Amino acid sequence: MKKLICDSKLLTGLILAHVLLYFSFNDKSIFWYIFSGSILALIIFTMLKGEMDDQLSIPRSIGWGVITGLLLYFIFWAGYHFLEFIDFSFRKEISRLYKWFAPSLFWQYLSLVFVAAPGEELFWRGFVQKRLLHSLKPIPSILIGAFLYGSVHIYSGSLLLIFAAFLSGLVWGVLYFWKKSMPLVIVSHIIFDIMLFIVAPLPW
Repeated sequence: MKKLICDSKLLTGLILAHVLLYFSFNDKSIFWYIFSGSILALIIFTMLKGEMDDQLSIPRSIGWGVITGLLLYFIFWAGYHFLEFIDFSFRKEISRLYKWFAPSLFWQYLSLVFVAAPGEELFWRGFVQKRLLHSLKPIPSILIGAFLYGSVHIYSGSLLLIFAAFLSGLVWGVLYFWKKSMPLVIVSHIIFDIMLFIVAPLPW
């Protein structure tokens, strides 16, 4: 634990992520401009500070990524409809999140697929989780990594978004530790985002 607290690279990265995401969520009217730039900054930081794992072939990474991305989306879809069924709806909250943060312009969709999803995986799994594994066992590393991933979403003002980030962070954290493949989790994240924002957004 002492080694973890003294990990200056990790602390620097986390502070940078919080500062960047604070400004990203601060003005919803320019969210996609600031958010895209912020993720690019985190990608550069990660490339300078860490090394990526890639222990699967590209076809296997793509295959696992597509399957897990779809499964994660259907977990969210099923959870949403179950809560609707028991009359515990988040429809208003989800409506606000889509209106505030969902992409609406062509370049924003490109940023979602080619910047946001890859950048978040490179930083949160490829850098943060790997740094945690230097000091902690796998389960605490994955849990703390998911918690930290969720924590930067606090600036959105949405507890639902924080929880969603934590849950998805757990899934991608387990996948990354299990398969040791950055392309896999990037593809999984891209497929999840495509389903959630383009193909089959949740009803709102």
